[in-house]
Amino acid sequence: MRLGLYFEMQTPPGKDHHQVYWEVVRQAEAAERLGFDVVSLVEHHCQEQFSISANPLAFFTAVAQRAQRLRFRTALHVLPVHNPIRLAGEIAAADILTNGRIECGIGRGHPWILISAGVPMEESKERFDEVLAILEQAWTQPRVNFEGKFYTIRDQVVVPRPVQKLHPKFFATIRDARAARRGWGVLVPPVYPTSEIKEQITAHAADCGAHGHTPDVVYIRATYLDDDPDRARREAGPFLHNFFAYNASPMASLPPKEELQRKGYGYYTEGRLERLARLSVDEILEREIAFVGTPEQVAEQIDRVRKISGVTEFAMIVNFGGLEHWKVLRTLDLFARRVMPALGLEAKS
Repeated sequence: MRLGLYFEMQTPPGKDHHQVYWEVVRQAEAAERLGFDVVSLVEHHCQEQFSISANPLAFFTAVAQRAQRLRFRTALHVLPVHNPIRLAGEIAAADILTNGRIECGIGRGHPWILISAGVPMEESKERFDEVLAILEQAWTQPRVNFEGKFYTIRDQVVVPRPVQKLHPKFFATIRDARAARRGWGVLVPPVYPTSEIKEQITAHAADCGAHGHTPDVVYIRATYLDDDPDRARREAGPFLHNFFAYNASPMASLPPKEELQRKGYGYYTEGRLERLARLSVDEILEREIAFVGTPEQVAEQIDRVRKISGVTEFAMIVNFGGLEHWKVLRTLDLFARRVMPALGLEAKS
């Protein structure tokens, strides 16, 4: 099983953006030193509390000069807001500058990102399909020829080419049924109780097998460690509340439910994000929506997760809700010294 870190770059009101970026750089450096495999970063725009991670590729190329082994995954590139020719070149350039360590999450994006970028929500599915098709052509064919509703491209060379052949690996959310058919990896967002998502992961793994692919499931959880389980709950609690409140914060600016459903974003009418923001710490931990406790307690939880068919990576959110930098580094250190050995995993220095 791989071990990863997943960063959203949530930013409490008043916290300096420069400070947030450099804290995350230091946390990624610690991940390299302590034996983690992958760093994932969301692409997000125009919502400070949710995330200020507007350019994951720039972050990855900076960290790659300081970390020689880590892989880097955007989770996700919001395809409908990108020009595909430009995005193909930018991802390829990052793949070169990281010496072939880029992985590409792809998705339609949250509706508020589309709204802020001036892209109609009802166009997101078709735009996603066109951008993806052009990306694949740009990386696998000598020239791009494409005619669609939004893009018409004639005999176009796209440079540079990525280091990885045929191209960097794709990841989508586990809700995307195409992933099993296409052999993409999938991400399990950190908002589902373990009991709720286990069946879906197992079904995805079976679907992958039916299409001749090996499942690659990334299981994401907010994680906090301390030698004292009560102190761990007490210290993590306010920041877990922040984490889910910040994720739900853009919901208030969305159009009416009927419009969201009509335009293909019915998920955002279910109230899941808002309900998470109202849960108590005890409810969050009982449902295993976050893993908080001693290294031994968390190791047991992760061990149960890795036994779910198809799970290949456990990715921690360690700086959730604006958690102090030193506490993040402490969790990483405890994880490396106590959780990794308990799981039979060795550092990859």
